[in-house]
Amino acid sequence: MKWPQDRLTRFEVARLLGARSLQVALGAPIFVKSEQILSPAQIAKMEFRNKILPITIKRTLPNQEESVIEIKKAIQNWLEDHAGDI
Repeated sequence: MKWPQDRLTRFEVARLLGARSLQVALGAPIFVKSEQILSPAQIAKMEFRNKILPITIKRTLPNQEESVIEIKKAIQNWLEDHAGDI
């Protein structure tokens, strides 16, 4: 079974943002600069929009095959498909 390697599901986007928010809340380094004080969720969204999330997605397909997603390309496609809305 072939699934697109350059597309994210809405569930993967939610998981990415939630996982990154938790990492930031627990003191992980932040990869975006801002003059304002932001919440961990806002920081995760900024990193998503800038395509600099330090996370890898590994999908396990129904046939037990594993695939690693090209995260930058997948995020770019998500932003194009959803007009930049997260």
